[in-house]
Amino acid sequence: MKLLTTLLEVFNQAKYPVTGHGKRNVQVLKEALAHYDGELDSDVYGLGAVIEPFQERMAKLLGKPAAVFFPSGTMAQQIALRIWSDGAGSKKVAYHPLCHLEIHEKDGLKELHHLEPVLLADMTRPVRLADVTSMEEPVACVLLELPQREIGGQLPPYEELVEISAYCRGKGIKLHLDGARLFEVLPYYGVTAEAVCGLFDSVYISFYKGLGGIAGAVLAGEYDFVEESKVWKRRHGGDLISLYPYILSAEYYMERRLPRMAQYYGEAKELAALYNGCSAITTVPRVPVSNMFHVHCELAKEVLEPILIAVSEETGVGFTHVLREKDGGGCCFEVSIGDRYAELPKEELRDAFRVLDERVRGETE
Repeated sequence: MKLLTTLLEVFNQAKYPVTGHGKRNVQVLKEALAHYDGELDSDVYGLGAVIEPFQERMAKLLGKPAAVFFPSGTMAQQIALRIWSDGAGSKKVAYHPLCHLEIHEKDGLKELHHLEPVLLADMTRPVRLADVTSMEEPVACVLLELPQREIGGQLPPYEELVEISAYCRGKGIKLHLDGARLFEVLPYYGVTAEAVCGLFDSVYISFYKGLGGIAGAVLAGEYDFVEESKVWKRRHGGDLISLYPYILSAEYYMERRLPRMAQYYGEAKELAALYNGCSAITTVPRVPVSNMFHVHCELAKEVLEPILIAVSEETGVGFTHVLREKDGGGCCFEVSIGDRYAELPKEELRDAFRVLDERVRGETE
């Protein structure tokens, strides 16, 4: 029998994987489409009974006059910032230094749209009011990501969001929401999606991250903004002849998982407490503010990885599929709670953490 030698292999074979909704395989689409009549007509280049009512429902949910479905959030957000830049006659846009547009998109914003980012805050915390009010140069738009994924899903206080919104509107600066995981932060903020989105001029949400759909995104805002975004979508090649697999799966998994966001949030806090009870391990944030957080360990990646593999093989609990080295030593990984966590037998989960603590402690004493 082949021995499992990597975290990815162990995680995929684990009896009790801790994170996510489940494997991203064809069954995700099969389950979503099983509830639809095969005679249902597909959308065609952004029109039809599949896509148009869905966009209207999303606009209503987000409290905006209009919304448009995009095949990717990368496309949607670059277009949003381009529209606001053209409207202001300025190439400057501001966002966090670990913003998705800055570190994951091969400089698409700069190369395709020639926009110039102004980086706000530092790499350890979210953008705060003082970062926005102290900008030394005028910008067309400020982008805020809620939660800020690359720093463990941290959030600014809701009261500061209100103040940032008021400040930007007073200065004529557009405010855009990277709400890829918007629904996941609502239990912590204790407000509706409409309330949060009301603070922003434009909003993007993802359908495949916390919701677990196939792919796709929505961009929402005023009618004129959305109509202009449709033009840019065509220019970007985003007007696929049909998007119905993405739309129908988005609709199915939203109905299933939006009511569970408070549950995921509570479970994230429970799991974070187990990690924080282990030697040399801490979470960021220490108490999660959404369904996600990061786990930091003082041990080097090459030391922690075989420990996690051994504990997983011994207990059946899969902690993570990948570790990242940290600057200055140690390693870290991301945790995102989904449907899987509720299915875990809690006694076996606690036993796994007891074993993990013992193994890590053995390396640090």
